[in-house]
Formats: sequence, structure tokens, C-alpha cells
Amino acid sequence: MVVNSVHWFRKGLRLHDNPALQEALNGADTVRCVYILDPWFAGAANVGINRWRFLLEALEDLDSSLKKLNSRLFVVRGQPTDVFPRLLKEWKVTRLTFEYDPEPYGKERDGAIMKMAQEFGVETIVRNSHTLYNLDRIIEMNNNSPPLTFKRFQTIVSRLELPRRPLPPITQQQMDKCCTKIADNHDQLYSIPSLEELGFRTEGLPPAIWRGGESEALDRLNKHLDKKVWVANLEHPRVNTCSLYASPTGLSPYLRFGCLSCRVLYYNLRELYMKLRKRCSPPLSLFGQLLWREFFYTAATNNPNFDRMDGNPICVQIPWDQNPEALAKWAEGRTGFPWIDAIMTQLRQEGWIHHLARHAVACFLTRGDLWVSWESGMRVFEELLLDADWSVNAGSWMWLSCSAFFQQFFHCYCPVGFGRRTDPSGDYIRRYIPILKDYPNRYIYEPWNAPESVQKAANCVVGVDYPKPMINHAEGSRLNIERMKQVYQQLSHYRGLSLLASVPTIQEEAEPPMTDESQTSSGPDSPPRGPADSEAAGCSTAPDSSTVCASSTYALHPDLKEKGDNYPSKKPYTSSGSLTQCSAAITSTSASHPPCTTAPLSPAQSPLSRSKPSSPSSSCPTFSESLSPTTTPTQTSSLGQRRKGLAHKVRRSQRQRGRQSWTPAPREGGRKLEEEEREETGGEERMEEDMEQDEERMEEEPSEETAGRQQ
Repeated sequence: MVVNSVHWFRKGLRLHDNPALQEALNGADTVRCVYILDPWFAGAANVGINRWRFLLEALEDLDSSLKKLNSRLFVVRGQPTDVFPRLLKEWKVTRLTFEYDPEPYGKERDGAIMKMAQEFGVETIVRNSHTLYNLDRIIEMNNNSPPLTFKRFQTIVSRLELPRRPLPPITQQQMDKCCTKIADNHDQLYSIPSLEELGFRTEGLPPAIWRGGESEALDRLNKHLDKKVWVANLEHPRVNTCSLYASPTGLSPYLRFGCLSCRVLYYNLRELYMKLRKRCSPPLSLFGQLLWREFFYTAATNNPNFDRMDGNPICVQIPWDQNPEALAKWAEGRTGFPWIDAIMTQLRQEGWIHHLARHAVACFLTRGDLWVSWESGMRVFEELLLDADWSVNAGSWMWLSCSAFFQQFFHCYCPVGFGRRTDPSGDYIRRYIPILKDYPNRYIYEPWNAPESVQKAANCVVGVDYPKPMINHAEGSRLNIERMKQVYQQLSHYRGLSLLASVPTIQEEAEPPMTDESQTSSGPDSPPRGPADSEAAGCSTAPDSSTVCASSTYALHPDLKEKGDNYPSKKPYTSSGSLTQCSAAITSTSASHPPCTTAPLSPAQSPLSRSKPSSPSSSCPTFSESLSPTTTPTQTSSLGQRRKGLAHKVRRSQRQRGRQSWTPAPREGGRKLEEEEREETGGEERMEEDMEQDEERMEEEPSEETAGRQQ
């Protein structure tokens, strides 16, 4: 019997480690590699020009690789349900292969194609290679529900067998056995379209920072693995100005489009670690970034509403404001905060931003300042971000907006201080906001505080050449923390809340990254959480223009909690029930917001007030400790040391409370399960201690900054 195979590329745009493509070649007489592209979809979809360019470059690279094997890529215009009936008849197809898509939309689409193929008498073979593990198996091991904490997810993964080893690339010998004649007019019939054909204007389009394709991905992987000392020691490079720029070793867009196999990356890291550490088995933290990807895929695979609030059983129903004007200013980099505007400008120009930059702008849009829904921010990232993945993008936005995977909503990034500590010289801002390039370092992060003479000397007057801050960060973030508190206090009154009852605090497990490429496998990339890098709501401006923000860690210390606060207790995860929709009794009013000032307004005076604020005795304690003009560097240093010591005590106590309160659901082999989890505890503690050390290295006390500028 003649076997005519078609392999359908979607993600997985590569020839290495492609089990579905290997199945297409196995015993076949002819093989055609197909990519289906709908030109109409290009204009209607929420996908920007950088993402389309990356995809087209990946297809060109794939076609070039197939040419070397005497084959070609068949790019077919249309919808899969319209295209396949014609192709199956025309090519007399007997076998259809493709990679398993774990996302709800993909599973629905593939189910329809498999049903149609069956009607045509075509064998369908589906193989998984986009994720490390079988997601359904993970869900099954968690009482048939997805684990909603990363710690629980790691516990389950640690009991699974290692991921399957990657397959070798397709060879010339394999392709010669199933040679398919390529028509002379192939380029006219099945060519890769141009950006112009898809309706994009390319005049003035700068060269791509990230070039798509398998060849580029493998080159970057080799450079990535050259960091042998880092891999062996599990060291996180200190975040600095260079970290904010696109790296030649970045891998995240290539994992998203499948130009690089996650299993190839996994085993390269594993084997390199074992070679350098004398055959020691690597810890799970080595693969942290890959595991966060798997975590969000697992949470989303059976939840078609994962990317929205409505109908999403794990999403807290927060009453966000509808503010299209604020959203537009944020998305276009016109907020008046140079740190935020530089990040959004880089995203729009290059299609990538560092994971801490993602945290900063996500917090600013949602719970930190603007109180705009995470759904809006997610759609902007979906358009502009090269590595935006449906599951990971939605999951990350829910996390950072405190809408799911519970996060401490007291953590709030200051749009002045956080950037200043990452890049004290302001070079990053000067690169992406050139209108501010002549501002002195002292005012580069807050140009509105510069004297008029300085603004004129820099040829950039705030309010004329560069926008004024669209909000008072200190007051807005303080009000938003109170609003979040009201939402969570209402939720805590409900019983059986599987999400809030089971999720530990942020210190107990690493905060997930938004798919940062530069540390793709270095373990969970937790944002700074120490006093110097975790920005609390209260943000004050000292006379020397340094920004001091109190650590949000203190607000959740048991000794500082106020009597009567009804926070959700930590209980075992149960699969029953979803979050009940609730809305805080908060009404919205529109108002203009002044910039951050030395003495922030009280909540009652704030133009941001949507409701009558609670009295100080009933509100969550937030510490806004401003440096007075008479505060000396020595006094500030002493204050910083007390903050740091208290923060570390809080982290340890919260971890201990989380471990004591979390108990697994009864199941067979419970005693063995308990023993395994006790063994894991030591490793988790070591990992958390390492993360605290990373924080200390990243911390830069405000007093040191102040002293440096005064000198």
C-alpha cells in the first residue's frame, strides 16, 4: 500500500526533535510538509508586525533547511477546515501528522481536523513535543485538577519520570526514502508571503533584533550553554542596565514558536550540569523557567476562559476601572514616567522586554497605579511581545495583577525607585526616550521635579515636550492596595475557595517570570522582594530626589496584622467549586492626578478616591517612611538594616507557616507521599535561601544612593 504523508506544521517549526515529523517519514513513499496561513487572519488578528516578521523568518529558515534535504515547505493560504479537504484529495493523502497542541483552542481545532481526516480514511498521528511532560498526567496526579501553586506543581513533577529524550534531526537518508517531486511552479503556488502581502507597511521598519528560525535558535543555544560557570553554580547574574537590553543568548521567542525544542534545552542543561558537577543530579530549580511554562500550560489546558475574567473559575473578579485613555497612554509609552515609557517603547520597537520590566509595567497598569484590567494589558502583550504565549501570557498577567495564583497585593513597584536602582545612570531611558537624553542623572527618572532652568537646558520641558505624570503614584498605589484589601476581605468570607485557601505567600515560592529569555533555565526568576527593590505603595521623594519606598513585606507580618482582619486561611487544595464573583463596594470617578510629591496627600484628599477611605485604625498598615532633610546617611543605613532583618524574619516565618498549614489530600500511599515531601522540604529551603542571597546582592540601600549623589 502506498503511504502518502502530510506533516502539518503549526508550532514546532523545526527539524530537530520533531516526533510527529518522524512519524510522517516512517515508511512513507511521499512526504509533504505543510504550513497553513490565512492572509485574512493576518489583518484581523491581534498580532503586531514584529511577531509576523519573526514567524515569516522562521518559515523561510524551515524552507531553506528542507531545500537542503531535497524537499520544500508548502505554505497554503486559507483555513485548515477549508484547505485540508482539497489537499487530501489532490495529494491522495493516507497519513496526517502534527504536534499535539495543549491549549483549549488548539485541541478544539485539531479535534475537528481529526474527525474530517477519519471521514476521508486518512490515518492521523499526533505526538507531544511542545511541553516536557504529559499535562493530563500531572492533572490526574493532583486529584484530576490542575495544581494552582508552583510548589505543588514541582512536587508532582518530581515524582514523574524524566521527560523523553529529544530525537535527532531529520537526515538526508530519511528524506531520500520518501522523495516527493517538487513542481517547477512551487514558488508561485506555495511561497511564503511577504509582510506587504499580509497588509503591513514596512517603510522605515528597522532591522529585526530577534531573527526567527531554527538555525538562529540553535546558534543561540550554543551561546547560552557557554555560560558553564553560571549553570554549574546556579548563579543569577545581577540585574543591571545591560540586562534590560535584548541578549544574543535569549531563547524565549524560539521556545514559543517551537524553533527550539524544550526537551533539547532541558537535556543540554542537565548534561552540562552533571558534567561540571561530577555527575550530581541537577535540582529542579535549574529548569525553573521551563517549569513555569509547564505550570501555566497545565493550569490552562482545560480552561477555555483562562485568558479572561468572565467564566474563569480561578480568576478573582476584581472591579477594574474602564479607562481607555489611561490604557492608551500606557500602551503607547505616554504615562509621564520615563521608566514605564522606556519599557513600553522598547516592547513596541523590538518585541521583547526583560522579565522585571514586564513586572513593572504590569503592576503599573493594574493594581499598582491605573487600576485597569489585566485583560487589557494581556492583549497589548499579545500584539507586541514575540514570546507571548496564550497560556503563559494570561497566567502571568493574572498572577501579577493578583487575580489568580495569589500574590501579595502589598507588593507594588515604584515607577521611579525601581528603575533607578536597576539603572542608576538612566542610560536605558536615554536610549528609548531620547527627548530626555540631556537630563542629568538626578532627574532622569522624575523630570517633573527638575527646576525649570534644568528642563530648558535639556531642551525638554515637562508638559510641553514630554508629558506630565498621569497619576500620583504614592497616593494611587496606596488607594489601590486598600481596594485590593477590600476585595480579598470579601472573598475570605466564602467557604471552599480552592484558590485562596491553598496558595502560599510569595516568599514561600518563587514569583513566576514573564518568560524572560536571558535566564530561560536558571530557575524561577523572582523579582526583587527586599526592602530596596520591592516597592510599597507609599512612595516619597527626598530633597535629593531619591525615592524611598517601604517594603511591603512588613504589612503581612503576624505581629503587624491588625485585629479583625479576616484573611483567607491556608487549607488543602480542593477541586470543588470556583471563585464566587464578587465586587468591592467601590465606585469610580474620573479625575486628573498630580505627579508624585514630597508630601503625598492623604486618602481622603486624593483625587483618586473612588470611595470613602477606611479610617487608619481599620486600614492595612502601610509604612511610608520619608527621609527628612535632616536625616543622615548613618541613620538611613541603620533603618535599612532593621528593614532587611525584619524582612528576612518575615520570609522565614511565612515559609514555616505555609509548610505547617499545607497538607496533601488523602490518597493511596499517603505515608510514602509524606516521606517524599519531607525530603523535598530541605531542597526547597535551600532554594529559597539562595533566592534571599540573590536579593541581598541586588539590593542597593537608598542611603547608599543618597550618599553617592551628595558626594
